[in-house]
Amino acid sequence: MALWIKRVLGVLLLIFALLTGILFVFFNEDVPDGHSPQKADEIANKMLKSLNNEAYQDSRYLEWSYRGGRNNYIWDKEMGKVEMSWGDYTGEIDLVNPSNSSVKEGEEQILGEEKEKLVKEAISNFNNDSFWLVAPFKIFDKGTKRAVVDLDDEKIGLKVTYTLGGDTPGDTYVWELNEKYLPERFRMWVQILPLKGLGATWEGWDLTESGALLPQYHKVGPLKLDLGTVRARKD
Repeated sequence: MALWIKRVLGVLLLIFALLTGILFVFFNEDVPDGHSPQKADEIANKMLKSLNNEAYQDSRYLEWSYRGGRNNYIWDKEMGKVEMSWGDYTGEIDLVNPSNSSVKEGEEQILGEEKEKLVKEAISNFNNDSFWLVAPFKIFDKGTKRAVVDLDDEKIGLKVTYTLGGDTPGDTYVWELNEKYLPERFRMWVQILPLKGLGATWEGWDLTESGALLPQYHKVGPLKLDLGTVRARKD
């Protein structure tokens, strides 16, 4: 390798290391302290009311996409099953009894250990991608703890920690709610992200067919996470 190429690569690596260091120093935040769990539960219930939680609970089917349409879902909440496609695969995934699931690549049925592996991958994708759609409705899930967080502005801060379930128990989120208790943003302290306290918006709230309010997209810094055509219906 030419000497000048090595020098350029060395400079680029140094710049990358410096930028990474700056990100960790200035953008990593400790999980904020919370207080008043009883008041937090009251706030959480007001948030659910603002989102028409009763209509969400009555919604049997949810449809959306993720990762630019690469992952697509039709979730039957009542049966605990989801029709989905991800990459080159399609599947009918049983979230309650994963062994009853089926996976195809094109028209070819996949069986055995490969099927087992792909079902685990599908459920992991579902857990992540559905959270970006319905996270506010999971605030009273088993194993969750809630607290009030004092924010610098006039927003309402609601902290929730998931101690059970999903792929990464222990993750914490701090919701920022407006005066109508509608979620506008949350910050994340999650195992899969190296930057702690990273923020993401919750935008494009739309009144779906079932009457539930669901988001259409999020912004994480300059990135936009589009959920495609979001639908919620009763049948």
